[in-house]
Parts: sequence; C-alpha cells; structure tokens
Amino acid sequence: METKQTPLHAFHIAHGARMVPFAGWDMPVQYATGIKAEHIATRDAAGLFDVSHMAQIEITGSGAAADLAALTPTDVAGIANGRLRYSLFLNDDGGVLDDLMIGRLGDSFHLVVNAGRAAHDIAHLTAHLGPHSQMTLHSNNALLALQGPQAAPVLRALGIDLVGFTFMHIGHFNFDGTPLLITRSGYTGEDGFEIALPAETAAAFCDACLATGRVTLAGLGARDTLRMEAGLPLWGHELDETITPVEAGLSFAISKTRRQAADFPGAKYILDDIETGPKRCLVGLLADGARPVRDGTMLMDGDQEVGNITSGGFAPSLDRPAALGFVTPSHSAAGTRLMATTRGAPTGVTVTALPFIPHRYFRG
Repeated sequence: METKQTPLHAFHIAHGARMVPFAGWDMPVQYATGIKAEHIATRDAAGLFDVSHMAQIEITGSGAAADLAALTPTDVAGIANGRLRYSLFLNDDGGVLDDLMIGRLGDSFHLVVNAGRAAHDIAHLTAHLGPHSQMTLHSNNALLALQGPQAAPVLRALGIDLVGFTFMHIGHFNFDGTPLLITRSGYTGEDGFEIALPAETAAAFCDACLATGRVTLAGLGARDTLRMEAGLPLWGHELDETITPVEAGLSFAISKTRRQAADFPGAKYILDDIETGPKRCLVGLLADGARPVRDGTMLMDGDQEVGNITSGGFAPSLDRPAALGFVTPSHSAAGTRLMATTRGAPTGVTVTALPFIPHRYFRG
C-alpha cells in the first residue's frame, strides 16, 4: 500500500523533520532539536503538530444526532451549539472501536477520528447511518494542533478573537482571508487548539505561527510522550475492542441520560463495570532507575501476573521513565509496588495516580 502524505509533507522536509511511516502516512516523528526539546517547548510555550492524518468527518441531516447516538454512549442531541464532546464508538460487548471528538455547529456534527482507525470508522458510519443522515469526508483539509500555554497568545497575535472560547468549544474563525474551524482541545494535557483549514493554506499558517517566536515544531514522538504524561489513552494501547471505557478510566464519556436509558452499544457490560467495578484498571507506573519499561511488559506481584504495560518510555517533564498499564483492582492503589518483567533483571515499578502532569485546560 502506498504511504500517504499530508499537505505539509514538503514543509516538514524543508524544516529538517525525520519522517517515519505511521498508520499508512509518512509523518514527522521529530525535528532537529529532538523529542525531549519539542516536549519541553510544548509544556513551557507552544508546540505545533501536523495531525492531518486524522480523518475529519461531517455528519448532517435530520437523522444525524440519533444515528450518532446509536453508535456511542453520548447524548449527541444534547451537545450544545458550539460545543465539543469526547466520545467513543462501542461494540456490543462494551469494547472501544475508537475514540473520537464530536463537535456541533448548528445541525452539523464534526468528527475527528484516529488515523489508524479512519477506514474502519468510515465503514462503520456508512453501514449504520440511516437515510436521513449524510456523511462528508473533508479530505482536502489540513489539521494542526497548537498546544501549550502560549497557544492562545499566538492565535491572538494572528488576529484570532478567542473571547469566550474556552475548553471544548468549536467555532469558525478567519486568518488573513483563510477560513479556520477551531476547537479548543488537544492531546497533551495543555491548553491548546486543533485547527482545520484548507490544505493549500496550511504551510502559510504554520509560517505565521513560527514567526511569532513562541512556537516550536513538534512531531509524533513528543505527541506521544506528552499524552502519556497527561494520562490520555491511545487506541491500540490503552483502548481496543476488548477494553471497556470503565477499565480505561473513561466513565465520564458515558452521558448521564444514556446511563439511565441503558440504550448504547455494550450497555449491559459497561454499566455492570460501573456498578460492581471493572476487572482491571488503568494506572500510572513510575519505574525505578533509568531504564524505561516498554509496551507489552508483564507486571508481577511475586509469581502472580497482575497486569501489563500498554505505553512506556521516558517522560521528559518528570525526567524519569514512566508508563501506563492495566492492573487488577487489588493492585491499583497508588504506592503499590510491582515488578516489570524487563529483559535481564526485572524492574521495580510503583503505581501512581493519573495524570502524571496536571491538566491545564482553559475553562475560563
């Protein structure tokens, strides 16, 4: 299969990016300054990420809200105009098919889904949307993520009015004649924005951001370390078709009205998890020493296997190795000591509460 390129591919090459294949796309994993520097720059100022590989989907029509609700645990009709909601596509066993964002503008619902699940999600929607819903794939748009405490000042310096535009809002804006669809959201735990814009204008917008002197280009490597520190799950790691939202710490994504109605896919299993407790819990793990513990590593309590690591590596903000993983409920309390079965001598790890780094979303 031919590797796809985002509209910013030439821009990345010109700025010295190291490109790698990811979910069928040729993507920048880092730039010359390196993952750690990009990570710290995002925490301290602002990082700019190309996330155009994610699919941007618009659902319209009189059946749109009901059809989306039938696939998710979200009160889709209850999403206010100009607001954004984190949601999940679920299967009948309560497992997560994908996580996504749903934003509402009038009678249109704007979805952003993961690159690695885009084909699945589009097929899933095609199969389940009724005759009164229409789906449009915005494949001619770029998508950027501007993240960090300087993200809002950067947008204001570009003439974008953010008054009243707080965390989990969505709206139309304009930059130098270019239409922008912006959400105040992101995947780093920091205040930030995801910005959809016509592909042909993306490089000029990136140049304008860099010209403020407050923005560092960042790639997939920093994006992953930032989301891990923020305790945010990634499909294929902390989420898959066998993991329920409750196990992954995502009970908040199940709307109150949907819990009461018990009318979403997998409701029987998910509501049972909420009532009696899940069979496993997602936790943070801090490793002893300087050696990272990696995905797939088993977690042991003596000779008993009690869990596994789903994401692991070096956490730049903590200046030490850290990981996310699932453990049995009896081993999920902060301070619990376990052993990770790394090559050579096992590595001691300590269970810790998530997130590792407090979220700094701007709620107004």
